[in-house]
Amino acid sequence: MAGNNSYTIVEYFGGDDGYRCGYCKNEKGNFSHGMWSHTMTVQDYQDLIDRGWRRSGKYVYKPIMNKTCCPQYTIRCHALNFQPSRSHKKILKKISKFLSKGELPTGQGDGEPMDSMCEEAGPREPTKVCLSEVECPAITEIQKEVADSKPADSETSRKDPASVSDGRSAATTPKPGIGADPSRPPCRKAKDLRKERRLQKEQMRQQAGGVSSLVTPTPATPTQTNQPKPLEDFISELLPDSPLHRLEVRLVRSSPPSPQFKASFDASYQVYKLYQMAIHKDPPDKPSESQFRRFLCDSPLEAESSPDGPEMGYGSFHQQYWLDGRIVAVGVIDILPTCVSSVYLYYHPDFASLSLGSYSALREIAFTRQLQKQSSKLSYYYLGFYIHSCPKMRYKGQYQPSDLLCPETYVWVPIERCIPHLESARYARFNQDPDAGDARVLKDVGRALVLYRRTVMPYAAYSRKRKGSSDETEVEQYAGLVGQVCAERILLYRA
Repeated sequence: MAGNNSYTIVEYFGGDDGYRCGYCKNEKGNFSHGMWSHTMTVQDYQDLIDRGWRRSGKYVYKPIMNKTCCPQYTIRCHALNFQPSRSHKKILKKISKFLSKGELPTGQGDGEPMDSMCEEAGPREPTKVCLSEVECPAITEIQKEVADSKPADSETSRKDPASVSDGRSAATTPKPGIGADPSRPPCRKAKDLRKERRLQKEQMRQQAGGVSSLVTPTPATPTQTNQPKPLEDFISELLPDSPLHRLEVRLVRSSPPSPQFKASFDASYQVYKLYQMAIHKDPPDKPSESQFRRFLCDSPLEAESSPDGPEMGYGSFHQQYWLDGRIVAVGVIDILPTCVSSVYLYYHPDFASLSLGSYSALREIAFTRQLQKQSSKLSYYYLGFYIHSCPKMRYKGQYQPSDLLCPETYVWVPIERCIPHLESARYARFNQDPDAGDARVLKDVGRALVLYRRTVMPYAAYSRKRKGSSDETEVEQYAGLVGQVCAERILLYRA
């Protein structure tokens, strides 16, 4: 982790003005606190997102939950206990079918996601916009899940030769034969044979000392017959030895930019530009390169490492999806001490029907599970904000088990206990203990750290130097929002 000389430095902007909401389109209904982060440690950001904050580039914001038109609740998934739903399995099978046979489904797949830019930043943030999260799968996918839960009927019957009406009884006793040849090995499914060959190839590649750019979830240990099939098995669903298409997922550090990131920057930006124009109807001049850098490449997070952390370290990364040698999608993520935090996902519009938004979320959950084997406390997958008042953003609740963050006490509550409250009111306190409060509130604002004239000092010392200073109310508000741990560790810049 960061050394003793590493600090987080922020400028707090407040949150009194209303801005246009990217979800309900209310012109003045979106309220949020904001601050610009010049630099930030991963532990400080972990603590901030566990208090409802979220970053967009170097801008960090926190919705004013009881005031904003569309309350945004931080949501996290327990990656180790995650089990794909029926609709998730259908998406994985769709990807597998495309890679093996080249069959591209018709339609939009994930449907049209919410706006990629929502105007909710603070008054001093340069562009007054911030990115929304991973796009949502189509509502039709949810409807399909309900349909898939029904018993199989006529389609299964048509595929079963025994059920074909041809004048013969389906219960006809088969003719006796000589039985299995005891000198030959027992029959095995072709699917199992392909899986075994694939694992053997991967083991041979690793033993040869080569570093594969393929980010593949670690094969799960054999499970008991009564255990559900793990996510990794669905993702690595066996393909033919020579599939028609090859998909690789490459992890590259975006900040500071690695050589691999720099080499693929132009290709990645072009996919982003096409995505914004086709999916969000942006004019050709709006998805500029500077905008792309500011919101999806720049990050305040320092590149850090720890002996008990993941091999690639902590910080901001891009997961690039390469199809037959070209980028078709990019997932922007942060690797933090206890979680993988999803920032954004964009893809080439030609592949919209593959439900890449949902597929990338499943890959990121599997990636979190892989990292947990290297760092035991890194076990959560954060999906950004859950917005119950916006039906198209409820899809995040399908990644279960998951929790929502109580906006008043900052404790995690299982989402199934939160939904009834959100059905009756947009804003809700999830912690039902009326006596519970914010356990990490900073009671003495004088202990908040301030960076003044290149000197670090407690706010009490700063206020003595600046006699008659009128910013105490603002500092108190800031300290209450970030909590005791962050206020005593983060440097609040004062000019």
